[in-house]
Amino acid sequence: MKKASITEARNNLSGLIDGLRNGSSVLITDRGRPVARLEPVYADEHDENLKQLIRDGLVRPRRKPLSPEFLRTDPPAVAVSVVDMLIAERREGR
Repeated sequence: MKKASITEARNNLSGLIDGLRNGSSVLITDRGRPVARLEPVYADEHDENLKQLIRDGLVRPRRKPLSPEFLRTDPPAVAVSVVDMLIAERREGR
C-alpha cells in the first residue's frame, strides 16, 4: 500500500487515482498518522454495498432521474458557518 501525506494527496490526486485504477490502495497520513485510505472501487463490490445500505434502510434509491433544472440551480445558502458549528460543538464538549 502506498502512503501519501495530505499535502502530497492534494497536490497529486490525479496520480493517486491513476494508481487506484491499477488496484493499489493509498494510505493518507497527517503528520505520519493514518487518517484515511483511498481504495479502488469494483463495480460488484459497490453494487453490493449499496444494496446492503438499501436493505438496512439507511439509503433510499431515487424514484426518478434528477431533473436538468435541479442540476442547474445553486444549492441553498447556509445560514451558519460549518466552522462556527464545529467551535460550538467543541465548547459543548462533543
